[in-house]
Amino acid sequence: MTAASVAAMGLVAGQSTAANAAVACDVTYSANSWTSSPGQGGFTANITLRNTGDPLTSWSLAFDYPTTTQRYSPTGWGANWSQSGSRVTGTNMSYNGNLATGASLTMGFNGTWSGTNPNPTSFSVNGTTCGGTNPTVPSVVTSASSVAVNEGGTATFTARLSAAPSSNVTLTTSRTSGDTDLSVSSGASLSFTTSNWNTPQTVTLAAAQDSDTASGSAAFTVGGTGVTSATVNATEVDDDSTTAQSIVVTPTSVTVPEGGTAGYTVALARQPSSNVSVTSTAGSGDTNITVSSGGSLTFTTSNWNTPQTVTLAAAQDSDTTNGSRTFTVASSGLTSRTVTATEADDDGAPPTGHVENPYAGATGYVNPDWRAKAAAEPGGAAVANTSTAVWMDRIAAIAGPSGVMGLRAHLDEAVTQDAANGSAPLTIQIVIYNLPNRDCSALASNGELLIAENGFNRYRTEYIDPIAAILRDSAYRNLRIVTIIEPDSLPNLVTNLNSFPKCQEANGPGGYVDGVRYALNQLHAITNVYTYVDAAHHAWLGWDSNFNPSVNLFYSTVAGTTAGVDSVDGFIVNTANYSATTEPYFSVSGSVGGQPIRQSTWVDWNYYIDEMTFARDLRSALVSRGFRSGLGMLIDTSRNGWGGSARPSGPSSSTELNPFVEQSRVDRRIHAGNWCNQNGAGLGARPTASPASGFDAYVWIKPPGESDGASTDIENDEGKKFDRMCDPTYTGNDLNKNNMSGALANAPLSGRWFSAQFRQLLANAYPPVN
Repeated sequence: MTAASVAAMGLVAGQSTAANAAVACDVTYSANSWTSSPGQGGFTANITLRNTGDPLTSWSLAFDYPTTTQRYSPTGWGANWSQSGSRVTGTNMSYNGNLATGASLTMGFNGTWSGTNPNPTSFSVNGTTCGGTNPTVPSVVTSASSVAVNEGGTATFTARLSAAPSSNVTLTTSRTSGDTDLSVSSGASLSFTTSNWNTPQTVTLAAAQDSDTASGSAAFTVGGTGVTSATVNATEVDDDSTTAQSIVVTPTSVTVPEGGTAGYTVALARQPSSNVSVTSTAGSGDTNITVSSGGSLTFTTSNWNTPQTVTLAAAQDSDTTNGSRTFTVASSGLTSRTVTATEADDDGAPPTGHVENPYAGATGYVNPDWRAKAAAEPGGAAVANTSTAVWMDRIAAIAGPSGVMGLRAHLDEAVTQDAANGSAPLTIQIVIYNLPNRDCSALASNGELLIAENGFNRYRTEYIDPIAAILRDSAYRNLRIVTIIEPDSLPNLVTNLNSFPKCQEANGPGGYVDGVRYALNQLHAITNVYTYVDAAHHAWLGWDSNFNPSVNLFYSTVAGTTAGVDSVDGFIVNTANYSATTEPYFSVSGSVGGQPIRQSTWVDWNYYIDEMTFARDLRSALVSRGFRSGLGMLIDTSRNGWGGSARPSGPSSSTELNPFVEQSRVDRRIHAGNWCNQNGAGLGARPTASPASGFDAYVWIKPPGESDGASTDIENDEGKKFDRMCDPTYTGNDLNKNNMSGALANAPLSGRWFSAQFRQLLANAYPPVN
């Protein structure tokens, strides 16, 4: 990245800025590059211009590329771009010429390169060179200004820079005042370069165990040479008055693969006065499960709160039983703990082969819970036997809350449906949806796990591992189990890092990439399980500034799994969303009255207007990037039909751009960014296998009639928050250009049955429900 600034007197002739104004500017340039073939590729340039001088009424930004092979392609935003030789010039648009002192604006464009793609080193605004006299000083940005640290425990925050440094920067975190029991446990020294300056890194604070009952506090400064430092205040949460010594075991229920190992951790709740020995002893149950290591552990006054691992092993045997055994974790004078270990048996007939398209020639699992609710609605019986996905949206969903089927119950029912289905295989769809910091840019679907609260370890041991153990059961070997991997996860890392601290944290250790990789590693290893990674939708990633970075992120994430790109069967678009599969009455490449369709308010310079073209081009880009040629795409059509009386029957006859698009589009949302319980939506195409080349299926992943989020704040124990985008009175935000939310009123919590929505979806179905 490159940053430069200047303060100078005088203007270039022809500029309309007031005479005698002092021109001063600060420019930050970054490029996301990719390789299309050896020695050449494309890039997206992102530029921030900050006015540090007198107010401007117009501006012209210019710079030179270091090579003649770096070329602007005719796609840009925020400025009128042109290139002559190596010089690139951007002039203000009609709406952003006025730039007040201290104001900033962002702009950019797409380009191509061959050979190399170095950043430009010098910029000018209105003919005045930016650089030297007022250099940009990056600031330290932390995810929190204050943290609470349990006595004897740790807490974390992340740090990054606000702008690219001119050279590498080392940030140090040190206590500047306060309680000496509070200290930096890890991350005291963090290195940031011109490449990773915007990637949050983690600092861990610790609170020593002491004997007082005061909750001390301390201030920590995060800073370095050439940057503006930040302060994080830490408060110790004292436990001496309330907590007695005890053994801490996590988790207390584990699944051990037959022929493999699994474990649990042990620690102490308080600092002991002398060494403490803790033993793990096998009790009654399956004798094939034994302690492999860690049967005797010693905790000292130093390592008492550092979890130590006890490893259990399950011997290979010839039976087909998932045996279990208890283990007692004990120490003299302390209350013992019990761990229950269950063997995941792998005997019996081998699973059926892994086919290219799990939907081809198969019937779909019908969820009895959803079928009953749909059939109870007027006219709902016509679609009640349609296959919909089962959502594992929290740990409790695995076993099943009271009165609700759990994962094993659904799989048992799928086996029953498969047995009644003749020779055709049966496909059951399971949504894996519980990443720590889930849905980091919204609130309605926030989850139960947080990265800062041991979320990643809980995701692995309490969520993914139990799911994998159940799917691995030989009783389900003949099912085709499709898993939809973490909706709205990776796309948030492309577009929402700058605005949402929870997304910034999700971009680091134990975040979305680590979670998705872990899920893929565990699930792909099961032969009859199929994995499809969520890829958002065209109105999220359809702009070039988002499209190519998404391809790169999808590739780097999946390539980092044990099996690499082979660990995914495909990608899914439009999960739980409303974007039309196809827009039949206008084309993104067309024009009206001499104006391109892309310029319309609805399209907003996006390259896509529907999911079919977006998914088709995304698949091509992914295969070009390195994914296998058999990659399959899915489209969730559960709520994107947009039928009923409001559906146009043909293209508009208007010769004005915006009226033409508004009257021609079948997607009737107020804004394409609206996502919650959309008024006027209808059921889309029924689940269909192999609808087009490269597409494995149209699917109903979001069960129609299940709410996207509550219209008002509703107290719950599922971690779900109130999001104003679900409030029909909300007038919008920057993400939807301050339009009304378009949400239905009186909606319940996300995932709960919403009768009014189901009835509207049925009435507005396209194709219509007969």
